Amino acid sequence: MTASNWGAGTVTVVAVAFGTLCGLGLVAIGYGVVRRSVQEEQLGLGHRLVGRLPADWTARRFVIAATVGLVVGALTGWPVAAVLTTVAVLTLPGLLGSDRGAARRTERLEALAAWTEMLRDTLSAAAGLEQAVLATADIAPAALEVEMRTLAAAVRSGRSLPAALRAFAVEVDDPLADVVVAALVMAAEQQAGQLAALLGELAESVREQVAMRQRIDAGRASVRTGVRVTVIVTLGMAVGMTVFNRPYLDPFDSWTGQMVLAVVGGLFVASFTYLSAIGRIDEPVRLITPAVAGAGSELGGRL
Repeated sequence: MTASNWGAGTVTVVAVAFGTLCGLGLVAIGYGVVRRSVQEEQLGLGHRLVGRLPADWTARRFVIAATVGLVVGALTGWPVAAVLTTVAVLTLPGLLGSDRGAARRTERLEALAAWTEMLRDTLSAAAGLEQAVLATADIAPAALEVEMRTLAAAVRSGRSLPAALRAFAVEVDDPLADVVVAALVMAAEQQAGQLAALLGELAESVREQVAMRQRIDAGRASVRTGVRVTVIVTLGMAVGMTVFNRPYLDPFDSWTGQMVLAVVGGLFVASFTYLSAIGRIDEPVRLITPAVAGAGSELGGRL
């Protein structure tokens, strides 16, 4: 099954065919692994499948992965190697790299807790809720600076405070932010008392969530380090044997060898998928979604 036995055209056709199958398999994996949402249920099948793929799987990344897979398949003459390489280029950077998404979310939660405390302190000084929101927007933590500026601009432009707060919750896109905004909306619409005390409790709850996530991230760091070592050693051995001891890999030139390679690669994919799944934190149900925010804005406009 070397490239000379197959011919260049056959190698390309087989590699493209397996690359297509690999892409369909990745879509199926993304469909099964990522949690289903209510909004996605209302969309078509194609939109749901695409929406379940990781956000960093861009079209450019797909093209790069397919290109690298084709090159590896052409050089080795192994169609299974082309598929496994394509999968590796798509998935390993997110699995082995730093978890930037979790770090960014932790930073935003800390900023949310700080802003909630600012609101509490400002309200304790006998300022109204709208004035407190505008005052704290100018000194908001950096992680929420853009969203806070948008909120302040909406209020200053004449938009009602509840509608602006709902839009703010949609932009922040975090369940804990929904809880804080829900308390503020209730206070703005119903003039609820003891809001400062409630904000203090909410800020404390958010900080507890931050501490919990930091402990989880610290525990996951050791697991990710172990995975990095395993992947680096495995890839290093594979590349080293391919370059310096190619006859040792001759058994993989047969169809039986390709089946064995597919089984081994499948085990690696399954193990990495499991590690990714157990490290993912299920988010609570959102209280404020774009649909809810839009309905609240329409209701506020009618009133």
